[in-house]
Amino acid sequence: MNCLSPSILSADFTKLGEQIALLDQAGAQYVHIDVMDGMFVPSISYGMPVIRSIRGCTERIFDVHLMIEDPGRYIDDFVEAGADLISVHVEACGHLDRTIHAIREKGVLAAAALNPSTPLTGLDYILPELDMVLLMGVNPGFGGQKYIPYITQKIRDLRQMILRAGCQTDIEIDGGVNFENVTEILDAGANVIVAGSAVFRGDIEENVQTFLRMMDR
Repeated sequence: MNCLSPSILSADFTKLGEQIALLDQAGAQYVHIDVMDGMFVPSISYGMPVIRSIRGCTERIFDVHLMIEDPGRYIDDFVEAGADLISVHVEACGHLDRTIHAIREKGVLAAAALNPSTPLTGLDYILPELDMVLLMGVNPGFGGQKYIPYITQKIRDLRQMILRAGCQTDIEIDGGVNFENVTEILDAGANVIVAGSAVFRGDIEENVQTFLRMMDR
């Protein structure tokens, strides 16, 4: 099943609750929440208090993407705040296996994220333990960047890797996705699409519904 995960990093934070409600009404299945610490990536975004404050706005899956150093320190806190799915970066985890199992032990979905140039070999042993793999379509830290073309082949390679392993792992793409390239990305094998500015620029409900029509396959 293909799912849309709008990234609230591009939302109007003076109307955040209202805009999340619009995502819900339009049918988006996930809400993508980018947590940035100013260390793993240059920017600083938001953390547990914001997640906790918006949890009551929707029952959609809170897709929490931790772009932070040593994310294992905060798994309990993010689950308590309302996360349903937590992605941690391979590059940021000294003990990826331990962190993934800590997420699963809390009863939420676990994902590993990879930056554009990080090879898929970092997933060789952990793939069967993952509910999802998040591939960055841009270098993380800022919204509104252009999709890196070679990521499409990386998606194809990951889909083949998942098939060979006999897994049911989702592939999420985060960064630079828009109406012009989403079909190419889906055709390559992705099934969870993160979109920020392409959703929140203009009519939110109309943008979500356009994505969902394009993803209905």
